Amino acid sequence: MSDPQILVEQYLRYLTVVRSCSGHTLSAYKREILRFADFLHKPLAQATPQDVTAFISKLRHKDLSSKSIQRNLSAIRSFYSYLLDQEIITTNPATIAKSPKVKRRLPKVLDTDQAARLLDFQPQNAKEKRDKAIIELLYGSGLRLMEVVGLSIKDLDLAAGFVTVLGKGNKVRQVPLGRLCIKALDEWLAEHPSIATDAPLFPSKNGQPISPRTIQKRLKDIAVIQLGDNSLHPHMLRHSYATHMLESSGDLRGIQELLGHNDISTTQIYTHLDFQHLANVYDKAHPRAKSRPDKD
Repeated sequence: MSDPQILVEQYLRYLTVVRSCSGHTLSAYKREILRFADFLHKPLAQATPQDVTAFISKLRHKDLSSKSIQRNLSAIRSFYSYLLDQEIITTNPATIAKSPKVKRRLPKVLDTDQAARLLDFQPQNAKEKRDKAIIELLYGSGLRLMEVVGLSIKDLDLAAGFVTVLGKGNKVRQVPLGRLCIKALDEWLAEHPSIATDAPLFPSKNGQPISPRTIQKRLKDIAVIQLGDNSLHPHMLRHSYATHMLESSGDLRGIQELLGHNDISTTQIYTHLDFQHLANVYDKAHPRAKSRPDKD
């Protein structure tokens, strides 16, 4: 193996074993680091801050998006941080380089009326009962698509009202289940093709966990019927869950825990809400809102 391959493979093993990164993350990091290695024309361990700055400048001239450049630099920084920890280098050459600012877009969400209309259907068969249970978990508990896919029957405790979720980085968390979510899950479990507790909660025809693509397609199909819109995707329901929870509670730390975010800054995107919208929510929802004095 050549120098880049040796160091990169060592780093990828570290990401796999220690940080439990996904295959998608590993592929992305490998691609970005090897791209820098091709640019460098010398051993990776000999890179200087000027080399990293020149590389970022080249990416800018290629008209790459700010987000892509930021992703490249993040991968390089992380790689050299690993080399520093391993005492292969003495300084991280990527710490000085500045990444372009990325304008953070607010996530698109359903309002509470749209969310209610989406779930306002009575399942007529096992497939529809499965679909409703999935949507309840995505919106009612804010689970990620892959977290829903990975659930087993044993992860549910309907009596206690929570589900145990294996999230990013193999972090386990318990998430509360609402009354309507428990009802939907009960109805689905009555139709479930298996009684084994370690069976996938939502199996495909071959008994393996349902595919993410199937969930995405079924959600779009239901959204077309219920909302007249085919733009709905699973993560929009997670965004809606977080936004509606924050509107009601204002507890950012609690929502961070429920969502399984490592960093509070990830959760803070949901605070960028229009104040007038929050005031309207208060006026419509809070039992004491009508007793507020009129403005002078």
